[in-house]
Amino acid sequence: MGDLVIGARSGAGEPEGAGGRTARSAESAEPSGSVEDTAAQSAEDQGGGADDVPAAAEDDERSAETPSGERRQRSFWKELPILIGIALILALVIKTFFVQAFSIPSESMQNTLQVGDRVLVDKLTPWFGAEPERGEVVVFHDPGGWLSDEPAQQSNNSFVRGLQDVLSFVGLMPSANEKDLIKRVIAVGGDTVECEGEGPVKVNGIALDEPYIFPGNTPCGTKQFGPVHVPDGRIWVMGDHRADSLDSRYHMDQPGGGTVPVGDVVGRAFVVAWPLDRWATLPVPSTFDQKGLAAAEPFVPPAAGTLGAVGLWPLVRRMRRRIDS
Repeated sequence: MGDLVIGARSGAGEPEGAGGRTARSAESAEPSGSVEDTAAQSAEDQGGGADDVPAAAEDDERSAETPSGERRQRSFWKELPILIGIALILALVIKTFFVQAFSIPSESMQNTLQVGDRVLVDKLTPWFGAEPERGEVVVFHDPGGWLSDEPAQQSNNSFVRGLQDVLSFVGLMPSANEKDLIKRVIAVGGDTVECEGEGPVKVNGIALDEPYIFPGNTPCGTKQFGPVHVPDGRIWVMGDHRADSLDSRYHMDQPGGGTVPVGDVVGRAFVVAWPLDRWATLPVPSTFDQKGLAAAEPFVPPAAGTLGAVGLWPLVRRMRRRIDS
């Protein structure tokens, strides 16, 4: 289009008299050609400008990306302590209200639990009024005098002790300072429990079949007892290793007659979480499902005095049954 000359014709030449007109036409065409060239040049300039706009925008984007990326990187390192703080707070909340890890320090629960096992304890359901049930493995605070001779198990390294204290505070590792015990609930408030000779253990006159007892032990172990009436709000506990467990049988001369207050129970151990090759759930043995074993079904749980807690009680029971299954 830039090479087109306005007024040019193809075919025969014009008459001689028309030369002036042709010259004038040519002269008049020159400015038009200049205008056309100018227009073409303007179009090219505009085209070039249009092509230059994205390039400039890309340069602006590249120049803007660098400080933004640096800001994002700096922002991450600034936010990291906040994220760690939130994680620790969540761990502390979980430990306080939901689940806590405990370490097994002795052989009193063999072979169900071995020394060094880590168990997870459900601390949630007691908040809704759930009380320990027969057959459950529970962690409870020393009722008084049960662990008077047991030293706290702590490392000799001050750094390790400090780290353990911090991690145990937020529930990421068991505490070495807390004097807690772990046993199996054999009888609850209102029950009568006894064991004569070599056994079996009887609850409300019903004999228990206890396959979880340490091989070679008798149900009574080395100490027969009973009959003992368990007061309301208390439980009778025994270790699965009957010959190596200082449980309720050995504290009958203390207040409570060897029973443990329900208020001292931290929660139910429901799974062996560590080591991984020993991972297992801790269900209630079927012998505790025998008909007639319960002296009386519990009324409304003491802590479930509000309508909300009463409404949640069926859900709590279903949760506990799911753990067993």
